[in-house]
Order: sequence, then C-alpha cells, then structure tokens
Amino acid sequence: MARRLDVTGADGVRLTAWDHTPGSTGDGTTGWGAPGRSVTSQAPGSGGTVALPGVVPQPGPARGAVPRPAGRPAPEAHRAPAPGVLLLHGLMGHAGHWARAASLLTGGHRLVALDQRGHGSSEKPAAGPFTREAYVADAAAVVEQLGLGPVTLIGHSMGALTAWQLAAERPDLVRALVICDMRASALGAASQRAWQDWFRTWPVPFPSLEAVHRWFGDEDPWVETPNPARGAFFAEVMTEHADGWRPVFDPEQMLTSRETWVHDAHWDSLAQVRCPTLVVRGLDGELGRAEAQEMVRVLPHGEYAEIPDAGHLLHYEHPTAWHEAVEPFLNGVLTP
Repeated sequence: MARRLDVTGADGVRLTAWDHTPGSTGDGTTGWGAPGRSVTSQAPGSGGTVALPGVVPQPGPARGAVPRPAGRPAPEAHRAPAPGVLLLHGLMGHAGHWARAASLLTGGHRLVALDQRGHGSSEKPAAGPFTREAYVADAAAVVEQLGLGPVTLIGHSMGALTAWQLAAERPDLVRALVICDMRASALGAASQRAWQDWFRTWPVPFPSLEAVHRWFGDEDPWVETPNPARGAFFAEVMTEHADGWRPVFDPEQMLTSRETWVHDAHWDSLAQVRCPTLVVRGLDGELGRAEAQEMVRVLPHGEYAEIPDAGHLLHYEHPTAWHEAVEPFLNGVLTP
C-alpha cells in the first residue's frame, strides 16, 4: 500500500505521486493500483489524497492553542529528514511497477514513485507537451513540492533518461542517481517505425485480463520465449471499458514521447552528471554490457552492476536481485 499525493508538474499538468515509505500509510490511503483495476478512476483531489507533514505549509496554531514553552524543541526536531528517493518508471509504465522492488529497500529512505505525465493516474493532456523538457521539469517540480531534495533518482528506461537529464541540469536537486537499463546511444528512425508497427499489432480491446497476460507474455511477436512477468507488467496498465480492456495510456502519446529522444544520443548530458551514479543492466536487457561500461566511464562518478538472469524489466521481474544490486550503493550515498 502507498499513500497518494497530488502534485503539479510543468505547465500546470496534474501528476500523481505515491509515497511508499514504510509506515507512511494510514486512514484514507490507497494502493498502487491492482491488476485489472482502472488506475485512472481516482481523479486528483479525490478521496485517498493525504498531505505529508512538512510538505504543504501548515496553518498556524488554532485560537486558544497552548504555545510550546520557549526553548523546548518539537519532539521530532532532533531527527534529520529521511533521504528522499524518487522512482521514475519507463515508457508505458506506472508507479506501481516499483512496488515490489521498493518494498525491499531499507535504510530509512523516503520512497516516492511518480506516475509521469501521460501515464498511470497522472493527467494525459491531449495537446501535450510530451517533450524531454516537460518530463524533466515535471520531475524537478515533484522534488521541490514534496521536499525530497537533494534526492536520489532511480529511473528505469525512459525514466532513467529523465533522471540523468535532471541530474545534469539541476545538480542542486540531486544527491545520487541509479540508471536502470537505458541506453545513451541513439536508437534511430528504424526503431521508431518498429514501435509504430508494433502498436498496430495489439489486438485491442482485449476481451479479458487473461487475454492481456497471454498476448504480452507469449503471443506478441516481440516475445521470443514465454514471459509471464511481461504479461503481468502490461496487465497492470490496462483498464476495463464497455468493449473490453484497453491501455490506460494513449499509444499515440507514447510514440510522441519516444519521438523526442529516440533519434538523439545522450552522451553529453550523461557526462554532465556530477553526482554518484550506478548503471544497472540485466544480462538480457536492452542495454549491452559494452555500452553500459562506456556509460560508467563517461560518468565522473560512475559505478556498474549487472543482474544475471534479468531482461529489460529487471526491477519488476527480479526485485530481489535488483535490490541486492542497488541497496549497497544507496546505503553508501545516503548514509551520513
């Protein structure tokens, strides 16, 4: 379970973040969004939104309240705020995809996962924008509004690119960075065309969630061997309509988002990241070992980790192995 937080991104877009800090849930909170349930059914500002203490300015003492004796600190005043960690999912994902991996993290971190614009419970503005600048500005706004800075950014795929571009542009906001299976090289026009063709093969609407699991886990032409975890991943971002199950996101918006980064290489922005950074790849993921090690070399303070049995969905499919790779790095950068 996680506590829902409504925040405002760039251009006033409404975003939903989820506080997954152990012990943060309480009355009126909601979960990440279970498979088979629409994650857009809760509009920003609806029931389940709980403000975190210290995030939203609090009103002054009520009339008649007994003032605190001078010189006596508040009970929590001696405690340093927990180090902030912001989790950024990849294209077509949602914050709930981090749930199992985040639940394993320890060390007193304040864990917040964001539904990025166009995804999950966040707004999906018809006119966009879905540019790199918008995604980065959204992440910066969340860090500032929730008081997470200096934050450790953990990003997967497109979320990792957003994370390192924010670290490069706003080093004042970022303490450390974890890049999960995202390439710095350009993927090119052929890759974008392949994605366009792939979306056209989706047999939407799906008649059932079981059909979603089956298609993405086995029948999808992009699946080389049966992959139940992939089927579960996509089932979590489907919502039920009168005619069947459809993605909670707009595929055209996903293509637009991808169009803004797929044609370019991102080595320059990677080299501008000055904070400690861990590059994590799955052995069978999209980021090859040679490129990952070159990314580590380009980063001024880069480290490398590899998860042997994982593919692109490394944190979702193998949360325990992902945790074992990431936790020592987090403890090293977040421990005073």
